[in-house]
Amino acid sequence: MAETIDQTSEDEAGFVSRFFGVFQYSRRAIELVWTTSRRLMFVLAGLTVFAGILPAGIAYVGKLIVDGVVAAIAATEPDTMGVLTFVFLEAGIVALLAASQRGISASESLLRAQLGHRVNVMILDKALTLPLTSFEDSEFYDKLTRARREASSRPLSLVKRTFGLAQNGISLISYAVLLFAFSPWAVVILIFAGLPSFFAEAKFSGDAFRLFRWRSPESRMQIYLETLIAREDSVKEVKLFQLGSRFLDRYRDIFRKLFREDRKLTLRRDTWGFLLGLISTAAFYGAYVWIVLATIDGQITLGAMTMYLMLFRQGQTAVAASLSAISGMYEDNLYLSNLYEYLSYPVPPDSGEASYGPQPSQGLEFDNVSFRYPGATDLALDGVTLNIRPGESLALVGENGSGKTTLIKLLTRLYSPTEGRIRLDGLELEKWDLAALHRRVGVIFQDFGRYQFSVGENIGAGDVRYIEDEDRWESAAETGMAAPFIDTMQEGYHTQLGRWFKGGRELSGGQWQKIALSRAFMRSEADILILDEPTAAMDAASEAAIFDHFRTASKDKITILISHRFSTVRAADQIVVIDQGRIIERGDHEELIALNGQYAHLFNLQARGYQ
Repeated sequence: MAETIDQTSEDEAGFVSRFFGVFQYSRRAIELVWTTSRRLMFVLAGLTVFAGILPAGIAYVGKLIVDGVVAAIAATEPDTMGVLTFVFLEAGIVALLAASQRGISASESLLRAQLGHRVNVMILDKALTLPLTSFEDSEFYDKLTRARREASSRPLSLVKRTFGLAQNGISLISYAVLLFAFSPWAVVILIFAGLPSFFAEAKFSGDAFRLFRWRSPESRMQIYLETLIAREDSVKEVKLFQLGSRFLDRYRDIFRKLFREDRKLTLRRDTWGFLLGLISTAAFYGAYVWIVLATIDGQITLGAMTMYLMLFRQGQTAVAASLSAISGMYEDNLYLSNLYEYLSYPVPPDSGEASYGPQPSQGLEFDNVSFRYPGATDLALDGVTLNIRPGESLALVGENGSGKTTLIKLLTRLYSPTEGRIRLDGLELEKWDLAALHRRVGVIFQDFGRYQFSVGENIGAGDVRYIEDEDRWESAAETGMAAPFIDTMQEGYHTQLGRWFKGGRELSGGQWQKIALSRAFMRSEADILILDEPTAAMDAASEAAIFDHFRTASKDKITILISHRFSTVRAADQIVVIDQGRIIERGDHEELIALNGQYAHLFNLQARGYQ
């Protein structure tokens, strides 16, 4: 029993500690709203104070009206105009209160739009600073999902509740001043009667938040299933393989699982809320009886009774609203912790500043480079050593998953090596300014982006500095062999691509690859050209034409080619065969054929397919 009591005390102490500790985000949220729009914050604050004072004024004028009516009934010459003056005064105060509440609502709506946009921009801006490895981490995606789902609305909600708390606090002070004249105990009853339901609400708000955090992976799976069923890039296979019903059943199963937890929490929350709310109801009617008896005994006037009952009823509502606001602020802070947890996600330092290397003739060097993906046990690259000088071409050959694309991502500093060094022009990549390094590289990955923008923007994306330069679009499209089919389009380079937006046109796989190739050639300053399976969706004639252009355009540049087509690979100055992250063979085509190893086996295997 003693252990149970001790455990209960620890749980209560832990709850109280968590409850007050979580409010650390309130100040940051208020600062966020303040910097979003100072003018609206001033308006909101002023209207909140005004709306907090007016209800007490209405109650007091109501007392004057009732007492005036009673006096007028008893008088031989009733002061009718005096009573009507109070009525008109109360009507004016009510109108002012309605105007204040409308102003508060309008200010909140305007702030909500601005703040939602700003928070989403903060989330996306943070994403731009994070390394590629973060986006390959499921825990990071959980953080991102939680931040995006709730955090954009929570800062304004917190500020709204804060102002609501201030408004109710002002009202309560004015009510308490008037009630104190009746009895100080009435003020005590008014304030403390609402505490039980408040603590229950705060407890269940914490439970709801912990449930929300726990279910992030399931929520992401639901979003993913929605994408599979409703996106054009996946719906073909979903229909062809009749996967739709299976995916939809899985979607329903996740909902049922989440709904069971929601139902359990909702029933507990509402049951306890009702039971503890009865305490507040009992307190109100106890005070009601007290005030009525005092009126019958002649201790207060009929007008005073009306005022005190109104004050007690409105005061109880204000107490409940205040406690609810505090509970809601606690919940808002819990959800804001998701936003600030995400925004505080560590960003690796980008200390490089160099734009040039000391030995341009050295080209690109890999010195015993190894790389392991976060959480993986095996090395994706193991002890890779390479040297490619300006004007030379390198072809990477190997099975899928052997590490070819990983090597390219290390070269472009999307990843950093686990071991070893990579140097460009005699300078380690970490010492290069990242923007300067990327300007040196023109790359097309096998999973290149298919942007739902115009043709020109899709090509211009290769060099954001010239993304709207139509002359460069056309030049890059000529080199990438996309110009012939672009010229047949009615709107040319301004044709909308994809089906997401009205008037969009879809391209074939080969045409998309030519767009992507053209994108790589947008970087006219790039002296390292990387093509990762660039012609996989092209016919043989287009492939041959592309590489004729490619060899002409890259005469004095470093070129790296990843391809499974040996008709393309054999023209490279240096061919490297990678297996399970290790270089097992290197040389030119004739040397590797003479070696009669893995390259020769793959070449002969592919050659037999054309015989």
